[in-house]
Amino acid sequence: MADSKRNARMDRIAASAETVFGQKVVRIAAPGGEGRASFRVHLTDRVVIATLRPNFRRTHLEAFVLRELSPHSDLQPECLGLHDEVMFQSDVGGRRLNLEIAAVPTEKRVDLAAEAVTSILRIQSAGRAADLHNNVPHLGQNRGWIENFATGPQMLEDYSSGRVMGLDVDELCTALDHPGQQFVKWDCRSGNAAIGGDEVLRWFDFEYCGARHGAEDLAWLIGDEAWCVTPEDMERIVIDCFDPTCGHDLDDYLSYLSLYVTFHCAQRLGLIVKEAKKRGWLSKAKVRKYDDAGVHPEFAAQICRVGRHFGDRNSLTAPIARDFEEAESLFKDILREGYLQSGVVAEGMRA
Repeated sequence: MADSKRNARMDRIAASAETVFGQKVVRIAAPGGEGRASFRVHLTDRVVIATLRPNFRRTHLEAFVLRELSPHSDLQPECLGLHDEVMFQSDVGGRRLNLEIAAVPTEKRVDLAAEAVTSILRIQSAGRAADLHNNVPHLGQNRGWIENFATGPQMLEDYSSGRVMGLDVDELCTALDHPGQQFVKWDCRSGNAAIGGDEVLRWFDFEYCGARHGAEDLAWLIGDEAWCVTPEDMERIVIDCFDPTCGHDLDDYLSYLSLYVTFHCAQRLGLIVKEAKKRGWLSKAKVRKYDDAGVHPEFAAQICRVGRHFGDRNSLTAPIARDFEEAESLFKDILREGYLQSGVVAEGMRA
């Protein structure tokens, strides 16, 4: 059954490609694995990316946004056509950022990270030029979403003294609530960017885009557990690359960024331990190759380090920073004690 569904999917993509481009498909590859929505389609004279998502509304939103951004920016794919719910876009390159950042010498990582931050801010600037914040969904605006995000760090109780449990949830919700005034790509994990043959770094996968504060995009990058750049360096990069035309002054921007990163890190850590319980720890190479959740003790420790650093930047989240610090020590212990091949997430952790 799985093979028949896969074949039907490939046939559908091939038929759409031949209709849009008027030439035969040579072959179709799945760079992110066959379970992903995007495929690399090799035609007679070019290579394009075909995207067939389960939710056709997201496909249409992505096509719309790419077309609107195009006159103002070339740091995202070009939408080449839409047929039978299959969107075709330009191939931005095979050198994914999550692999590149780990492969370059340590002294070059800061420069690459700065390029990644700058490209995000330039895409947001293009979004303002295209007035996209008035034409895309506003994200994280309902109370349920905000409460779920605000209570996310409570999972740290299993790995720390649980200072987070004493915080006022309503106060956290108020601090995290923000109107949708800025276009955001969303999901700016490093696996969603690539470097092309022209050596330009571009971002892809705009299916979850919308409008919010704007700092969320940088939070996704900084809070990517596989992102091997220190939080201290990332904070300096944000300051150096800050775009004063974004609608916020630098101090307010940094304050909200720190707040959002803290809670985002808790969400990523929650995902990591959930997957570790289910699948056991994975190798770092496998995580990066398939752009998977960072189910490795080193990645768990990294996300705790980031949460600790940015949590300490705000008096409201300082107790969470201490919880992250204790959790970081625990995951470092797991790494030292060699639990990689077992399903152990943390000794003494409550079920």
